[in-house]
Amino acid sequence: MLDTLVETLQTFLRGLVFVGLGLVVLVIAKFIRDLVTHYNVDQEVTDRQNLAVALRLSGYLIGVILIFLGALYHPSPFGGLGGAGPSSVAELVLLSSYMAQDGLGFNQAFGVDVLRVLLYSLAGIVALNLVRPLMNRLVLYKFDIEEEVVRGQNVGSGAAEFGMYVAVGLLVAGAVSGEAGGSEIEAALTSLAFFGMGLVLLVAFALFYEFTTSFDIHDEIEGNNIAVGIAFGGNLIAIGLVAMKAVFGEFLGWGESIAAFVIYGVIGFALLYVMRLLIDLLVLHSVKVSVALSTDRNIGVAYIESAVVISSAMVLFVAI
Repeated sequence: MLDTLVETLQTFLRGLVFVGLGLVVLVIAKFIRDLVTHYNVDQEVTDRQNLAVALRLSGYLIGVILIFLGALYHPSPFGGLGGAGPSSVAELVLLSSYMAQDGLGFNQAFGVDVLRVLLYSLAGIVALNLVRPLMNRLVLYKFDIEEEVVRGQNVGSGAAEFGMYVAVGLLVAGAVSGEAGGSEIEAALTSLAFFGMGLVLLVAFALFYEFTTSFDIHDEIEGNNIAVGIAFGGNLIAIGLVAMKAVFGEFLGWGESIAAFVIYGVIGFALLYVMRLLIDLLVLHSVKVSVALSTDRNIGVAYIESAVVISSAMVLFVAI
């Protein structure tokens, strides 16, 4: 009983430390965002009520926390103690003595773990701030996203960028989670390599999505088609989940890991494409989704498509 109470206190108090650290990471992420942004984010969101900028910032912050959770997902260096809790004054005295000696787990190993999570989170913030030029040059390359989101208040573009940030956050979370083997430097280099492969996968999927739709997503999003922006962002989140699964967990060697990554990528492309086709046949059989998105600009249909493809990717993540 004594051991269980000690373990519960350790888990709860250490968890509160990471809750606080998560808030600190969000504040740092917003501060860095303000530094690298040529416009006043707060003014755009509050004074101009720019929903496109708000969507962009929301996706960015969610991506940051996903990376934080990925860094946090490591086997705990603190073992469980078992038991059921103190039942006597003597046990309470022993508990007080134990707390004084052990510090409820707030030791050097815990400090190193906190520092590691913080450093990986900061690296993830840097990665997310590289997304904007990636989107401009490789994903939605036919127009200037910055111009559309800030000056044009293009909500469709903001929705697409929201999806991109969340997708990159998922990708980085998968790359930094689990055990990579070797030193921290080797683990960081392995994570960086898989992050690079994941970005290639995201760009390839964006091109694949453009190729397999009956409309030009660039023209539609540039024309402030919110429905197409939401649907595209939802598909990016879905492929981000697939990419996360491909790099998630223990590193077993380059050959095996790269082969698994490629297989998951191919499966993901095929799965999401098939699910988009099945939406017409099984979910919204009274309408054609491509027409509803491009011609009718039906935001409800866009949310349904996003829900279906993201749900499919989540099932794939858990089932395989």
